[in-house]
Amino acid sequence: MRHCIYPGTFDPITYGHLDVLGRAAKLFDRVTVAIAENAGKAPLFSAAERLEMIRPSLAAYPNVDVTTFSGLLVEFCVSQKADAIIRGLRALSDFELEFNMALMNRHLEPEMETLFVMPNEQFSYTSSSLVKQVARFGGDVSHFVPPNVAIALKHAFRP
Repeated sequence: MRHCIYPGTFDPITYGHLDVLGRAAKLFDRVTVAIAENAGKAPLFSAAERLEMIRPSLAAYPNVDVTTFSGLLVEFCVSQKADAIIRGLRALSDFELEFNMALMNRHLEPEMETLFVMPNEQFSYTSSSLVKQVARFGGDVSHFVPPNVAIALKHAFRP
């Protein structure tokens, strides 16, 4: 059984993330969405809140589960007996950072492969940061995130 880890902050999860997840779910027998608890960022939502926001979107994927992790990604992958790491690439600007992380992960755990997946082009400009910025100023984010996430963003930025 082939198992991959789809790691990220997912603060919040977007339709772009879900597009990459759907592609991974077709390629692997099992996919674990791994929410980074200590990603060196100051997330808007707690790891528990992000986990609860993601769960409703997983109903369409019986081979996908979600959890949180802290520490080194490759150590988490080994503990989960994963075969690969899935990373989404939206644009060329993502590649350099992702490439460097993949090389470091390979150095730390030579048997762990990283696969880059491109989302549908309609999501190429969508990021959690941009979605939060639009929501912060009262913009409509319903085209970028699931309904439950749009509601959570509206509540988070309520004056």
